[in-house]
Amino acid sequence: MDQFLANISLLFEFPIVNLKIVIDGVMIGALFALSAYGLALVWGVMNVKNLAQGDFVIAGGYVAWWLANQGVHPLLGVPAAFVVLWILGWVIYKLVITRVIERDLFTSLLATFGIAIIIAQVLNLLFGSDTQSIALKYDTLYFMDGFIDVPIAKLLGVLMAAALATGVILFMKWSRMGQAIRATAQDARAARVLGINTEKVYAFTFSLNSAICGAAGAIVVMVWVIQPFYGITHSIRAFVIVTAAGLGNLPGVIAAGLGIGALEQYGAHIFGIGYQQAVAVLLLLIVLLIRLVQQKRVRKSLQ
Repeated sequence: MDQFLANISLLFEFPIVNLKIVIDGVMIGALFALSAYGLALVWGVMNVKNLAQGDFVIAGGYVAWWLANQGVHPLLGVPAAFVVLWILGWVIYKLVITRVIERDLFTSLLATFGIAIIIAQVLNLLFGSDTQSIALKYDTLYFMDGFIDVPIAKLLGVLMAAALATGVILFMKWSRMGQAIRATAQDARAARVLGINTEKVYAFTFSLNSAICGAAGAIVVMVWVIQPFYGITHSIRAFVIVTAAGLGNLPGVIAAGLGIGALEQYGAHIFGIGYQQAVAVLLLLIVLLIRLVQQKRVRKSLQ
């Protein structure tokens, strides 16, 4: 308890600590927002709640980590992970997801949960259960007489995440496939009547989501650590962000991702690093309770 109170008092006695926590949180939250945007795509277009979302992130991280061990520059691991996870996503869609799109919620949850277990076990068999990371040989920027430090590796990660997110947004807005995806998300039946091949749209959307997660994982392994069974924590964060922001609300996804990143850093500072992931679980429960109360109010107003 004394340590708990001391950590809280430190935030008030030295306000600059808050700035450092927020900066670190925003850098990590940008990666959370990236994978959450992929989940929002799959959820909004296909109505599939993908419990394997975080495992795609971890798989992408291992692609980049393995390539780095083979002498490939870590930054090149990002596009490589994008391509590899695109192929993996397409295969999984053809084998599994195409059979559960029209099914009930429980079926899609069960199917994607099984996919998550398989991915985690395969990664564990191939690479072991130790945590892994890529050590980038970049300097650290210091501000405010050294009180604020910003590793250039993390800064590069944020910039790459922003560039990828911008590319996906432009693709969704201006390309024919992007327009087809948005039309299918609004009304799949009407899209079919207009001649849109929704099966192709679904396959593309799931593959794109998997590729986005792969690229996010390749960035994560450069600024954080990965382990075969860490996927669940990334999945929880993605669900918290999408549930809080709402489907199709890209600015909300970005804001929620950055906010959750900052809150996790505060949780780690106040309660200890061991409770950092527990903050994401607590936030998920709070968001679900808020959504439940909101739905009850809507139902009462309609009666």
